[in-house]
Amino acid sequence: MREVLEELIGWWQAGETVGMGTVVATWRSAPRPAGASMLVGPDGTAVGSVSGGCVEGAVYEEAKDVVDTGLPTLERYGVSDDDAFAVGLTCGGILDVFVESVSRESFPELGQVGDSVRRHEPVAVVTCVAGPDERVGRRLVVWPDRASGSLGLQRLDDAVSADARGMLAAGRTGMLHVGHDGERRGDDLSLFVNAFAPAPRMVVFGAIDFAAAVARVGAFLGYRVTVCDARPIFATPKRFPEAHEVVVEWPHRYLRAEVHAGRIDERTVLCVLTHDPKFDVPLLEVALRIPVAYVGAMGSRRTHQERVERLSEAGLSEEERARLSSPIGLDLGARTPEETAVSIAAEIIAGRWGGSGERLTSTDGPIHCTAER
Repeated sequence: MREVLEELIGWWQAGETVGMGTVVATWRSAPRPAGASMLVGPDGTAVGSVSGGCVEGAVYEEAKDVVDTGLPTLERYGVSDDDAFAVGLTCGGILDVFVESVSRESFPELGQVGDSVRRHEPVAVVTCVAGPDERVGRRLVVWPDRASGSLGLQRLDDAVSADARGMLAAGRTGMLHVGHDGERRGDDLSLFVNAFAPAPRMVVFGAIDFAAAVARVGAFLGYRVTVCDARPIFATPKRFPEAHEVVVEWPHRYLRAEVHAGRIDERTVLCVLTHDPKFDVPLLEVALRIPVAYVGAMGSRRTHQERVERLSEAGLSEEERARLSSPIGLDLGARTPEETAVSIAAEIIAGRWGGSGERLTSTDGPIHCTAER
């Protein structure tokens, strides 16, 4: 998808108008995921794919028409079983493709989007693909700390920016349905959010039953989950089927190597469930000195106090020690691994969006986050 973006930017910089079809929704085993795009250049060159070859011809012709008319369109295509089999699928599917013309005039922020993608800075492009004619084709570009463009109304822009940032934080591309003014219970507008960001990471240290539950909830929330433990008999993919990877290594060595490799960033959450000072103290010495979103450690209050003392002896400052969420999670009265995983996830979510962790019935104001905090 990013290769297609570079081709698009090249034509855009040259002042050309390009036809573009983008998959915005799929059903059954559609050949390409949401976000897949095909371009039709000014010389008739086709770049990219929306279906692996099944409906490319139709999208190609539609893209040429849209360039001529300047009127975007949302088309639904069915992929037959025979066509699906030809591109390696077992059955057909359905895909919605939004076809539009892209130029400097219609998408002035495209250069900024390209710059952000090259710098690995998260950015989401929100496009209205269905609704009143005057709204269709309008665009809003959302970064974690700013936005550009407009969907036509400030209240709508504010509401959609907040939701798009949530999708961007999870690295998730997909559809939003909102009311005319951004009401979350409405469906007057269909908006496609194309998130250019990898999924944030959750690294769970300690191959215990609680870790399996935390990995399951982390994957559900959109994190790319790694489970790490130095004991090969416990750290196995079979015990952690919801994790994207299971690593056998001393936790502090693994984390240090991932930091040096540039695979840990400010969205990463670290859950330390090792319950053993020889593992968790060296690990926390590394974790509390790097810029990550969350560091939580499991244990009783007595364990926490002993751990803090050990960290102090190891030279961590009061400010560094204060970054540690321990005992891990919110006070939900959790008992089982699954309930504990929910309490940990709740603390992570509250920290991400600035939530209080209190019951909504005891608070005033908006019940959803309305801006990046």
